[in-house]
Amino acid sequence: MTLRTFGLNEFGFLLQALQWTVILTIIALIGGGLLGFGLALARTSQLRAIRVAAGTYIQVIQGIPVLMILFLSYYGLSLAGLELPPLVAAGASMTIYASGYLAEIWRGCIQAVPKQQWEASESLAMTRLQQYRYVILPQALRVSLPPTVGFAVQVVKNTSITSIIGFVELARAGQLINNATFQPFRVFVAVAVLYFVVCYPLSQLSRLLERRLHVGSSR
Repeated sequence: MTLRTFGLNEFGFLLQALQWTVILTIIALIGGGLLGFGLALARTSQLRAIRVAAGTYIQVIQGIPVLMILFLSYYGLSLAGLELPPLVAAGASMTIYASGYLAEIWRGCIQAVPKQQWEASESLAMTRLQQYRYVILPQALRVSLPPTVGFAVQVVKNTSITSIIGFVELARAGQLINNATFQPFRVFVAVAVLYFVVCYPLSQLSRLLERRLHVGSSR
């Protein structure tokens, strides 16, 4: 039996898989962001029933490993007769996972806006929608940028879990190449370097935003 050697072709395959890792991350952040934003608003609603429902959803999602969400999306739905392609199942699972955490990040940022801002906008006879649009959300957005970018790093890393259902992202591509070359050190060092190339700039951006926004708020 002739074994392949880890070379440019194999590295090119890793780069292609990295594209799918980035695509899955974007899907999770956009989908999770839209759902999480709605949940964050629900968590700050004046109606107790809405706050409780949103809080229950968030606690359930945060209390379940993302791997279990993935199993339920891919294997659980297939048992019910609904078979999802790996990309759809992975995207849905990562979206649900991201929504639970982004909702809490953004809920905390909304509630971090000083109470006086709410009172001042109420004194101007603003509706609840106008308060959010013109006063609260612009300030909350400024506070939310560093933790949101930091969470994006975790999403990139957690996409590796989707390899369990056969989705060929970066980690899965590394496994396939290792099975063909039996050169785990070279293969997984290359995989680690590619993860680092994506995650390190995001980590630095998060720290930069945190420093700059903190300095700006202290003036």
